[in-house]
Amino acid sequence: MTQTQLIDLSHTIEDGVITYKGLPAPIVCDYISREASHKNYAEGTEFVIGKIEMVSNTGTYLDSPFHRFADGKDLSDLSLEQLAHLDGVLVHIPQTNGRIIDEKWFDGLDVRGKAVLIHTGWARHWKTDQYFEGHPYLTEGAAQVLKAGGATLVGIDTYNIDDITDGHRPVHTVLLGADIPIVEHMCNLEAIPDSHPFRFYAVPVKVKAFGTFPVRAFVAVDDLS
Repeated sequence: MTQTQLIDLSHTIEDGVITYKGLPAPIVCDYISREASHKNYAEGTEFVIGKIEMVSNTGTYLDSPFHRFADGKDLSDLSLEQLAHLDGVLVHIPQTNGRIIDEKWFDGLDVRGKAVLIHTGWARHWKTDQYFEGHPYLTEGAAQVLKAGGATLVGIDTYNIDDITDGHRPVHTVLLGADIPIVEHMCNLEAIPDSHPFRFYAVPVKVKAFGTFPVRAFVAVDDLS
């Protein structure tokens, strides 16, 4: 009997935890506390209504084309077929490779219609100062190969899919310009077994005129053993 294993690939959003250097950390608090709700309900009944103040680039998040292009698809324009139940392919980048992830890692790889997840191990630095410095990134050539190969979505477990010293952001430009969403700040990619196919899911809320939002990214792996 086939059993499906679900593997969480998302960082937890917590009050005060910075995702991107220079952007504010989220504020997670009560709007109406349990204690304050007592006056509205019968004795022994209480509720809490929470409040989050945050920038859209918080935690593990998805970039839609609107993030880069004013006339690109925003979160509400993305189809579920671009975000959920996608065949996935996992690309392991060894730490010995250094920072630059070029086209050689994707040449000849079948990515058509798939979510391409790039595992570098950089998530091990999450919630440390090291996370913000010297992360691995894709080259423009790698992005062009993924675009030409027909990838549906590209995800990575680093601080940014681009080299942040390049103000042109070529990888965002190439992928989002081709309507290929990007998921950044992923984690736990090492938990995906190489021996089984998997499906990928990363669905943000449906917000108009918004380019980026956190997702609960995960994969579903069929255990055929």
